[in-house]
Amino acid sequence: MDNAEKEALHRAAEANIRTFSYKKPAEMKDRDGQPMVKQIANVVRGDLMRLNVQIVKEGGENNLHYHTGGHTSWMVLKGAARFYGVGDKLIGELGPNDGILLPGGSRYWFEKVGSEDLEILQIVCKESREAKTARINLDQHKEWMNEDRLQVYDKAPAK
Repeated sequence: MDNAEKEALHRAAEANIRTFSYKKPAEMKDRDGQPMVKQIANVVRGDLMRLNVQIVKEGGENNLHYHTGGHTSWMVLKGAARFYGVGDKLIGELGPNDGILLPGGSRYWFEKVGSEDLEILQIVCKESREAKTARINLDQHKEWMNEDRLQVYDKAPAK
């Protein structure tokens, strides 16, 4: 790469620098007027990664699933979480400032622990700009998972 190409690379990247912050959103209600058991605050999104904070209340645990097209890391900001693999094997117990890396294809589910709301940072890194990411369920989705993207299933059973 010559100097002109390098300078163009730097300028293009630097044109996309952004700052961001997170504030816990106000409590939202579901279609029945009940407090939502899980909310997602989109913090920042780039071509290859996105940061979300999930706010998990009682009953907001998820089901055994995996993601395709990239890796996901989680870090507890407030509260506590337990992550489980196939057969409900404990793979991580996390408190504030603890995290876990789940390579694409890793089967897992998690739940909040204790009475405090769980605020957990989700960092998703795509394998490439062209990669299509998807969430694939292995166990039955929970009642609160009413979006179509949360109801995609793998036909093969987890071992």
